[in-house]
Amino acid sequence: MGETVMLHLVFGVLAVLGVSLVNAEDPYLYYTWTVTYGTRSVLGVPQQVILINDQFPGPKLEVVTNNNIILNLINKLDQPFLLTWNGIKQRKNSWQDGVLGTNCPIPPNSNYTYKFQAKDQIGSYTYFPSTLMHKAAGGFGALNIYHRSVIPIPYANPDGDFTLLLGDWHKTNHKTLQQSLDSGKSLPFPDGVLINGQTQTTFSGDQGKTYMFRISNVGLSTSLNFRIQGHTMKLVEVEGSHVIQNLYDSLDVHVGQSVAVLVTLNQPPKDYYIVASTRFTRIVLNATAVLHYTNSHTPVSGPLPAAPAHHFHWSMQQARTYRWNLTSNAARPNPQGSFHYGKITTTKTIVLANSASLINGKLRYSVNGVSYVNPDTPLKLADYFSIPGVFSMDSIQDLPSGGAATAATSVMPTSLHDFIEVVFQNNENAMQAWHLDGYDYWVVGFGSGQWTPKKRKTYNLADALTRHTTQVYPNSWTAILVSLDNQGMWNVRSTLWERQYLGQQFYLRVWNPVHSLANEYDIPSNVLLCGKAAGRHP
Repeated sequence: MGETVMLHLVFGVLAVLGVSLVNAEDPYLYYTWTVTYGTRSVLGVPQQVILINDQFPGPKLEVVTNNNIILNLINKLDQPFLLTWNGIKQRKNSWQDGVLGTNCPIPPNSNYTYKFQAKDQIGSYTYFPSTLMHKAAGGFGALNIYHRSVIPIPYANPDGDFTLLLGDWHKTNHKTLQQSLDSGKSLPFPDGVLINGQTQTTFSGDQGKTYMFRISNVGLSTSLNFRIQGHTMKLVEVEGSHVIQNLYDSLDVHVGQSVAVLVTLNQPPKDYYIVASTRFTRIVLNATAVLHYTNSHTPVSGPLPAAPAHHFHWSMQQARTYRWNLTSNAARPNPQGSFHYGKITTTKTIVLANSASLINGKLRYSVNGVSYVNPDTPLKLADYFSIPGVFSMDSIQDLPSGGAATAATSVMPTSLHDFIEVVFQNNENAMQAWHLDGYDYWVVGFGSGQWTPKKRKTYNLADALTRHTTQVYPNSWTAILVSLDNQGMWNVRSTLWERQYLGQQFYLRVWNPVHSLANEYDIPSNVLLCGKAAGRHP
C-alpha cells in the first residue's frame, strides 16, 4: 500500500512539473537576476557600476546545448533596462531577443522573465545591456554553451576552462556619457582596459596540462589584441564554429566577438603575463593578468609580450586564416560543412555603407544614408498588432544612396528562406564591426577599397567560418552570406556602441505571410506592452 501511494505521489509531482516520461524535454534551468547599481573602484577610483546579483561582471551562464533557460530579470535601476543575448539565435523567437526593436524595456522596480533555448548551438557567447549607455557601466557577462556528451568535440576535453571578458572602460558615469552623445559630442578615448572587470587577476593551472581560454571583447569601441607571454594559442572555436586549429602568438578580437583557444602550460614553471591591448589607437592601453603555474615560485618578469608590429593589413591577413573545420560536428551530430553554402544561388545582394554626418546640427551615424531612431513601440509589437506609423519598410535601400543623411525607424523587408549576400562597405578611416541578431553567417571575403561584383572571385566558398559579428577594416569591405531561415524582426547593428546609439543600425524583417508555429512562436503570454501597444491583448 505504501509503495502504491508513493508511486502516485511521484507521478503526480511529475505531472505538475510537466515532465513527460516518454518524450522527455531538454532540461530547464531557472534563474533570478536582480539588476542594481553599486560602487566599484575599477580603475582606481570609485564609480557607479551596474551589478547583476551583486556581481560585476554579471554571473556566468553555463548551459548545455538545447537547455531551456527561464530567467527572471528584476530591474532595480532608475531607468528602463534590457539584456540581449549576444549570438544566441533565438530560433523562431525574436520575442526574447532583448533589444528595443523586439521588447519593451523593463521599467524600474519591475521584472520580465526571458524564456529561450540554447538551440543547436555550442560555443562562447556573451550577454549585455541593450538599453541607453548601460553597457558602459557593466551588466555584461559570459554565456558558455557546452556540448552534449553524446556529440564529440574536435579536441580533447581541456583540463580547465577560463572565461576572459576583455573591454575598454571609461571612468565617466554612463549617464554623463549618454548626455555627451545626446549633445552631439563623440565619446572620449577610454581610460583603460579591463579583464573580467579588473585591472589585475590571476589564472592558475598545472604544468603540462591544457586549458581553454574563452575570450570575448565586451567593450564599447576598441579592437583588442590578446596574447600570453611565452605561450602559443591553438584556436578551436569562433562564436560557435569549430575551426581549423591553427597556432597563434596573438589574436585580434574586435568589439562583440568571441574566440576560444587551447593553451598548454608547457613552459618552465613560473608566472607569465596575459595581455590585452588596444589596437589601431595612437595611445596604446594595456590590461594585464597573470598565468600562474601551480608549481611556480617565480613572479612575472620581463617586458610585456609585444603586440603585432603591423596593423590593418596584418589583421586582415590573420582574419583570412580562420577556416571552418569541415570534419567536425557542430551542436548536432552532422559535419559543419555538410551545408554547401558556396553552391547556393543568392536571391539578393545588399550593400551597407556606414557614414558619419550631422542631422539637425548634431552628430549621427547612418547606414545607407539612414540614421535609425528608436520608436516608443517595439517594431515586433507594431508588426504583430498591425499598428501603423511605427516603422517604415521603404526608408532604407539595398544599396547606398549617396544622398544626405536622414533619420527614420528603418526596417528592411526580406523573405523567409532567402539566401542573401551582404557587403559591409566602410569608406571611413576607422574600424567597424557589424552584428546580426538571430543568425550566424558565413564571412566569405575581406578586401581593401570599394567592393565590386568582380570581388566575388576572391570569396572563400569552401570553408569560410560562420559567426555573428564581423570586423570591417578602414576603407575596406567585408562580404557575408546569410541563409534567412529564422523568421522574426532582427537587429543589424554596429557593435561600436556610440555608433549604434546614434543610429548605425536597422532591423531586418524576415517574413512569411503564412502563420505557422513551424516558422515562428506565438507572442509570449508575459509580454511587456508599451507605447502604442499598451493595453492590447496578446
